[in-house]
Amino acid sequence: MIKQVARAAVLIACGLALGGCPFGEQKPPAPVKKPPAPDYQLAATMPAPAAAQIRAICFNEADLGVFRSRMLIQELQVGTLQCQGAGGARLFERQYTDFLNKFSADMRSNGDQLKTMLGRKRRNVDVTVTEIANRTAQRASTDPEFCARNLRAFEWALSPQVTSLSQVPAPFDVGPEMNVHPCPPP
Repeated sequence: MIKQVARAAVLIACGLALGGCPFGEQKPPAPVKKPPAPDYQLAATMPAPAAAQIRAICFNEADLGVFRSRMLIQELQVGTLQCQGAGGARLFERQYTDFLNKFSADMRSNGDQLKTMLGRKRRNVDVTVTEIANRTAQRASTDPEFCARNLRAFEWALSPQVTSLSQVPAPFDVGPEMNVHPCPPP
C-alpha cells in the first residue's frame, strides 16, 4: 500500500512540475538587426559657451573635421580594447583590423593634419589624443550601450557606402568636454 501511495505522490509531483512548463509558448522574436547607418553617436551634453567667449579659441570646419576624425580613431581603439566576450576575448578585433586596413591612408593624413592644427592651437598632440582615449574609456562603465555603439560605428565605417573617415561620426562627442567648439558665425 505504501508503494502505491508513493507512486501516486511521485506522479502528482511530476504532473505539478510539468504544469508550470510553458508548452506552446514562443520565445519573443530576436531584435531586428538594423542596417549600417551613422545613427549611434551619443551627443555631447555640454552646451557651447557664449560666442564672445570662444571666438579666440574656436575651431573652423576644417579643424573640426581633423579633430573629429582623430576622435573616431581613438574611440574605436578604446572600444576594441574595452569590449570583451567570455574569457576576455576582444569582440571587435576583426572589425578594428578591417577598419585600419580600409582607412590607413586617411589615418596617416589625419596624423599630419592633427599635428599642424594642434600646433596652431598651441595644444600638445599626445595630451590631446590621450585625453580623448581616457574620456572614452570612462564611458565604458557609464554607458550601457558602449559596446553596441562601437559595433554600430564599425558596421557603418566598414559599409561600402563609406569612403572616408569624415563620413563616420565618433561614438561619443567628447569635443565640448575638451573645449573644442565650432566657431560661431561672424
